[in-house]
This record gives sequence, structure tokens and C-alpha cells, in this order.
Amino acid sequence: MATYSQPLRRILQQKGKGGKTVGQQHQFRPGQKAPNNGVYVEIGETGSMVKNPQKVHLSAGEMFPETSNHNRLWTYKRKP
Repeated sequence: MATYSQPLRRILQQKGKGGKTVGQQHQFRPGQKAPNNGVYVEIGETGSMVKNPQKVHLSAGEMFPETSNHNRLWTYKRKP
């Protein structure tokens, strides 16, 4: 078994499926739990903004409601 330096070992342990590093999720499906308190808005399936998106204020642990279109997702509202 190969030996790795401490920082490299930490990176290798964080690898998720498909070789992507595990990090904070920014897109959420209806029914998932909100990770943090805040305002969330609807986005298109490709991550693009949509006209007249729904906006919801959720507390950590609350479930995301259904979107107005089954292909849409929820994301954090950007701060001005």
C-alpha cells in the first residue's frame, strides 16, 4: 500500500462518486431538507434563472416544497 502525505491523504478520503470532491451542495430537489436557514429560489434544471421564480424562507431541517415545474431545483438566493 502506498503512503501519502497528510494533506494528500485527506483529499483522497474526500473523493466521492465520479472522482468529485465532497463539498457543500448548492442545488436541492423538492423533499430534501434545507441545510441552513435562509431564502431559497427556484432555478432551471441547468442552473439557469427562471422568470418569476418561487422564493421560500426555510429554517435548517425544513423540507423543500414542490417546484412549479418538475424539472426545476432550489438554490440559495444570492445576496445583493
